[in-house]
Formats: sequence, structure tokens, C-alpha cells
Amino acid sequence: MSRRAPSDLSSAAQEYLLALRVAAGDACRLSTAQLARHVGVTTQAASEMVRRLGADGLVGQGENRELALTPAGRAAADAIFRRHALLEWLLTTVVGLGWAESDVEAARLQGAISPRVEARLDDLLGHPETCPHGNPIDLAALERRPAGVPLAELEAGERATIYRITERAEDDPALLSYLEARGLTPGTHVTILARSASLDAVTLDGPIGRATLGLRPAGLVRVLRGEADPALFHRVPGDARRS
Repeated sequence: MSRRAPSDLSSAAQEYLLALRVAAGDACRLSTAQLARHVGVTTQAASEMVRRLGADGLVGQGENRELALTPAGRAAADAIFRRHALLEWLLTTVVGLGWAESDVEAARLQGAISPRVEARLDDLLGHPETCPHGNPIDLAALERRPAGVPLAELEAGERATIYRITERAEDDPALLSYLEARGLTPGTHVTILARSASLDAVTLDGPIGRATLGLRPAGLVRVLRGEADPALFHRVPGDARRS
């Protein structure tokens, strides 16, 4: 069984590994057909890539033909995600791009930076343990951070702190842009004004006034009840943000 460094993987292989990592982070497993739909290719093309990743010891298949990252695959996916997250921090806090645009640009750049540049970025950005949306940068960070609860579960009158925008939500550029525009970013405080299952919506008061989300997208946002420890939320050092 060969073990390949993330930098040796094609951009397509990296996209597949990240898709499986996102699914694992949300406690889901994908079939080959579901993975194909996620990355926008045919099932045949996905099957061929899964075969290659399996031969490299990065992806395995369970009894129900669901795909899962092997320990080596998870390590490779974490390394790719870490580069992606560092680039997102750079693009949002230093370059000034929005969340949705920075996600696209980071995907283009993540396979091109060297380990030396990655290490320098990590230093420059203050060693974040999450991406700008609050998702843990690797398995170690995931294990030491609280899980949070879905925003959709809160009732009227409850106060909470936006904790993280799940990786599934990151696949929806319109949702990312809306959350960012309303100031609903990790570390901000909100008060639930109304929650209605019949209207399929939750309305809250945030840093830029009222915002309304459907219960499905609200379920993709994790919060911590009350006022969370500020140490949970990364802030890029001031020197890195200077233009």
C-alpha cells in the first residue's frame, strides 16, 4: 500500500478527499453515486477515482458500499483542508474577499503552495485551529472543541453565540454570503425572536439587526447557548491585516 503526500495528489483527488471529509464532519457517509453528484462528475468517473484512492490506501468501502476515509486518507484530507483554511483566512482578513469568493479562490490555490509557504502563512495568521467559518482545521482540533447545537433547535427568547458554519453550509455560496452580510459570523451574539415549524423559519436579532433563516439552513449553523468563551474564536493578528 502506497502512502502519498497531499502535495502529490491531483486537484481532482484533493476535491474527492475534501468531499468525504466534509461528509464525515457532519456524521454522514457517501456512496460513490452521491460523491459523484457532490463533485459534479459521472458515477463512472467517480468510481475510477475511488478505485485510485483505494489503491493508495486513502479511501475504503463499508458493508453498505458507503465510502470512508482511512486513517491515512483522513490525515491527507486534514492536510488539504488546513491549507484551504489558511488561504481562506488570508483572503478574507488580509486580501479582503468575501466568504464565498475566498472559498472558490482557496480551492484554486490549495494545491499550489509549498510546505514552507504553508508554515509561513500559519505563523502570519496566528496559528488558527479553525477555518474562518469556525470548522476545526484537523482531527485534533475537532476532539478538543465543543460540538455546539443547531441554531434551528433554539426557542424564542434564547440567547446564543454563533459557533461555526458547518462544512455542508459552505457548499451553499448564497447562504455563506447571507450569513456574512448579516454579521452572523463565529463569535457574534444573537437572540432568538421567533421559531416557527409551520412557517419553516427562525428569526433572530444579530449584530446587524434582524435576520431570518429557514429551518434547514439554520440547522447547518452551530451555536453555543449563552455567551461562549472568546478564546474559542480565532482572531488574526493585527500586523497580518495591515494593507
